[in-house]
Amino acid sequence: TELSREANLKFRQVNNNIGVSRLKKNEYGDALEIDFLADVDISGKITDENGEGLPGASVVQTGTTNGATTNLDGNYKLSLPEEASITISFVGYVAQDIIVGSQSTIDVQMAVDATQLEELVVVGYGVVKKSDLTGSVGQVKSKEVNAYPATNVMQALSGRMAGVQVIQSTGAPGAGVSVRIRGTNSIQGGNEPLYVIDGFPYSGNPTNINNSDIESIEVLKDASATAIYGSRGANGVVLISTKQGKSGSTKVDIETSYSSQTLRNKLELMNGEEYATVANIQAENDGVPAYFTQQEVAAFGEGTDWQDLVFQKAPIKSTSVNISGGNALTQYSIGGSVFGQEGIIKGSDYNRYSLRTNINHKISKKISLRFSNSLSYLSTKRRDSGGGTRGSSLIGAALAAAPISNVYNADGTYTVLGNAYPFVPVDVRNPLNYINEQDNEEKANVVLTNLSFIYNITPELSIKLAGGIENRDSRTDNYTTRNFHNSDGVAYVRTEQYRSLLSENTINYNKTFAEKHRISAVAGFTYQDFVSTALSGRGSGFLSDVFETHNLGAAANPGIPSTGYWKSVLLSYLGRANYSYNDKYLMTVSFRTDGSSRYSEGNKWGVFPSVALAWRIGDEDFMKEVDFISDLKIRTSWGKTGSQAIDAYTTLNLLNSGQTVMNDGLVNTFAPGTRLPGDLQWETTEQFDIGFDLGLLENRIFVTADYYIKNTSDLLNTVVLPSSTGFTRTIQNVGSVQNKGFELGVTAKVLTGEFNWDLSSNISFNRNKVTKLYKGEDIPTSWVGVLAIEENVQILKEGSPIGQFWGFVEDGYDDEGSINVVDQNEDGSINSDDKTFIGDANPDFIYGINSNMTFKNFEFSLFIQGSQGNDIFNASVILPTNDFGQGLNAPRDLFSDHWTPQNTNAKYPLISRGTNAYASDRWIEDGSYMRLKNIELAYNIPIENNWLRSAQVYFSGQNLMTLTNYSWWDPEVNSRGAGQPGIDHYTYPIPKTVTIGVRVGL
Repeated sequence: TELSREANLKFRQVNNNIGVSRLKKNEYGDALEIDFLADVDISGKITDENGEGLPGASVVQTGTTNGATTNLDGNYKLSLPEEASITISFVGYVAQDIIVGSQSTIDVQMAVDATQLEELVVVGYGVVKKSDLTGSVGQVKSKEVNAYPATNVMQALSGRMAGVQVIQSTGAPGAGVSVRIRGTNSIQGGNEPLYVIDGFPYSGNPTNINNSDIESIEVLKDASATAIYGSRGANGVVLISTKQGKSGSTKVDIETSYSSQTLRNKLELMNGEEYATVANIQAENDGVPAYFTQQEVAAFGEGTDWQDLVFQKAPIKSTSVNISGGNALTQYSIGGSVFGQEGIIKGSDYNRYSLRTNINHKISKKISLRFSNSLSYLSTKRRDSGGGTRGSSLIGAALAAAPISNVYNADGTYTVLGNAYPFVPVDVRNPLNYINEQDNEEKANVVLTNLSFIYNITPELSIKLAGGIENRDSRTDNYTTRNFHNSDGVAYVRTEQYRSLLSENTINYNKTFAEKHRISAVAGFTYQDFVSTALSGRGSGFLSDVFETHNLGAAANPGIPSTGYWKSVLLSYLGRANYSYNDKYLMTVSFRTDGSSRYSEGNKWGVFPSVALAWRIGDEDFMKEVDFISDLKIRTSWGKTGSQAIDAYTTLNLLNSGQTVMNDGLVNTFAPGTRLPGDLQWETTEQFDIGFDLGLLENRIFVTADYYIKNTSDLLNTVVLPSSTGFTRTIQNVGSVQNKGFELGVTAKVLTGEFNWDLSSNISFNRNKVTKLYKGEDIPTSWVGVLAIEENVQILKEGSPIGQFWGFVEDGYDDEGSINVVDQNEDGSINSDDKTFIGDANPDFIYGINSNMTFKNFEFSLFIQGSQGNDIFNASVILPTNDFGQGLNAPRDLFSDHWTPQNTNAKYPLISRGTNAYASDRWIEDGSYMRLKNIELAYNIPIENNWLRSAQVYFSGQNLMTLTNYSWWDPEVNSRGAGQPGIDHYTYPIPKTVTIGVRVGL
C-alpha cells in the first residue's frame, strides 16, 4: 500500500489489478477512504447503420487517452476503471458517450451524422461545404464521368456544366481536347485551363487518367475560386480528385466494357460514272477533247469507294480494377486499368496501361501522411494527318482519289494515282500508301507522384509539407517505307523528356468562436520548376525497310541530329481566409503573388488578389414563412488572375548556332536570332461575378445562375517588324479582350419513389470582344493554304471577337458562270480592301440536358449536348468544288448542281480550270448541332450472397444521333486547335459508338 499525499490518492494491489482510493475528510476532520476504483475489462462490437462491423472505430475512456480501435470485424477490448465512461467515435457518425458501470460487454450501433453528409466541394488548397461556397464552382461526380467511354476524361465533361465548352479537336484515338471556361482570353498564350490532379498542377491534357479512377471533377470558374492559382488561373482551373480509400472492409470494384465504333456520317461523293462525266464537262468548258467516251463513262459504274478502304469498324476494350479499404490509421485505394482503342481509320490506335495508388496514413496523433502515385504507359499510332492539298495527306487522299482508278496494279503494286490520267495532279497519293507504308508511333511513360506530411499542432492549426514530381519520357518513331510512292525510305526519331518538381508548404487554421464566428485560413509558399530536353535524328535512303527507325546509321543520307533544352521556374506566395457569421454571411479573401523566370527583370512578379461575399438569405427568419423557397444564397466576387503566355527565354536576346566557310574551312558561328526580345508585362484577367443559388420546394428544384465580366489586359502577340530593323518579328503587349456572359443551371427531382426521375440542364451565353490592339492595327490570323486559296481567314480587330472569319462576300455568278464578289468599297476592283466579316466561330450559346431514371433494378440515362450559332470554315471542300481540272473527286451534288446556262442559280460555279476561288463566305457553314451524346440502359442484378456487393450490366451509345446542317463529317470539329477556332481541314472524324459493359463490386 502506498499513499500519495499530494493527490489524496491511495494505491493498492488487488489480485492482478491496481486499486485506487480517494481520501476525503469528513466534517469532523477524519480521513475517509471512498470511491474504490478497480480496473475492469470490457469488450464488444461496434456496427454501422446497417448492422455490419465497423473497423477503425475509436473507443476511448472519456477525457483520457486510454482507448482502443476496433478490428476488421468491428470488435474491441479495453481495460478501464469501474464507473468510468467511454466515448465511441467514427468519421461520419454521431459520437456516443456510455457509462460502463458493471457492464463487461458493450455493443453499439452507430448513427450516421446528418451534419457531415453535406456535400463537400474541392477548391484550391482545400475543401469547403457546398453551402459555404462563395465562388462559382461546378462539380461532376464519378458516376457521370464514368458513363462516357473516352480516352480523355475531359470528353466526359462536355455539356455537363454551365460555362464550360469542351471541343474535341479530332476523333483520332488519344487526341486531346480543348476546354474553354467562360470564353477565350489570350492570343499568344494558351487558353486551356490549369489541370490540378490530386493537388499537383499538371501540364497539358490529363490523358494519363482512366475515367474509373475519378472521384470528382471540380471546375473553378470565377476569379474568387481561381485567384489562389495566380498566373495560371486566368483560363479557369480543373481540379481532378482520384478515388481515396475509406475505413472499412476491403472493397473490390471491377468494370469491363467493349465498344464498337463506326463512321457516323459517310460523305456522299461522286461515283465512277459521275466523276468521269464531270471530267468531260470540264474538258468541254475548257475547249479540250473529252477524256472519256460515253461507253467508257458508263463502264465505270460505281467505281472504287476509297472511304470504304480507309475507314473501318473499330473496337474499344477497357478493363479497370479498384481495391480500397483501411482502418482508423490507414486508408488505401489501388486502381489498375487497361484501355485499348482502335481508330476508325485503319492503322490508328491508342493504348494505355495505368496503375494508381492513394494511401493516407496516421503516423501518430499529430502527424499523418498522404501518398498519391500514378504510373501510365501510353502508345499511340497516328493516322490523323489532316490538312494537305490535292490528296497529299491520308484523309485528303481518301476524299480526292479518283473513283475510276484501281487500288492495285496487275502486279500487286499500288496504283500511282498521279499518273493514271492527264488531268490528275502528281501530288495525289494512293491512300493505302499512308495506311500500309507509313508508321507514326509515339510511346510515353508518365509518372505523377505526390507525398505530403500534415502536422496537427493543435486541433485548429496544422502544417502541410508537400512535394511532387511529374515526369514524362516519350519517343516518336516515324518511318516511311521504300514502297511508299517516290520514297527510298525515310526515318525520323525524336525523344523528349519533361520533368516538373513541386514543393508546396502551407499552414491551415480552422476555428469557431462563440458558436457563430467560423474562420478558416490557409497561407504558404510554393516552388515549381519545368525542365524539358529533346533529341532528334533522321535519315533517308535505306537499302531495306527491315531496320525501320532502329538504325539511323544505315541511312545513305543521314540528317544532322538536333537537341534542345528549356527550363523555367515559378515561385509563389499565397493566402486565403474564409469567414462565416452564423452560417449566413460568408466572405472569402485570397491573395497570390507569382514570380516567373520567363519575364525580364522588373516584370517577373505578378500580384493576383480576390474577394467574394455571399449571403444565405434562405436562413433568415423573414424567409422562413416563404414555404416554397427552401434555400437562397446570393454570391458576388471580384479578382485578378494571370497568364504567363510566353515560353522560356522569350525576353532574352538569343544567339543561334550555325556554320560558315572561312579561309577554306567550315567554322562554327553564333548570330542573333530574327526575333527581337521585348520588355513584356504579364497578361492579367480581371473578373467580376454575381450569382445566386436557389432551392425550391425543399430543394426539389435547384437553380444556379451567374453573370460575369472578364477583362484581359496586356495581351501578348507576335508583331511583324520591318526588315530594316534586322529582325523579322517580336512579341509585344498588343491590347485587351473582354468576355461577358450568363450561365444558368437547373436540377430537378421530377419524380421520387419507386420510379425516380432526376433532370438537370444548363445553358451558357458568352460574348467575346477585342477591346484594344496595338496602335489599333488589325492582326490577320489562321492561314489556310490549299493552292486555290492562300490567305488568312480570321482577323483580330477592335470591337470584334477572337475567332471572327474575314473574307469576301459572294454575289452569285456572272454570265459565264464565274463567281461574283461584292465590291465593298465600290472602287471598281476586287482586292483585300473588299474583305469583311463573313462568320463567327463563337457560338451564341451552348447547352446540355441530362436525364436519369430508375425503376426497381433498372437505370436509364440520357444526355444531350449542343451548340448554337457558331460558324465553321470548311476548308475541306475548297479544292474538290473549285479546283477544277485537277481530277479531284467531289461531293455528289456537284454533278447535279453546277452552273450551266440553264442553271444559273447553281450551288457550284462553272466547272472549268479558269474558275477562281476566293476566301469567301462560300466556305462558311452553320456549325450548330444538337447531339445525343450518351444514352445508357443498366440493370442491377439482385444479389443474394455475402461476397458480392453489387453487379450491373449496361448498354450504352455515344454520338448515335446528331441534328445539324453542317455538310461535312462532323460539326464538333476544330482542326487547328483552340487558337484558330472553327476551321475544318480534312479532320479525323468523330465516330459513333455502341458499348456493352459490366460493373461488379466485391
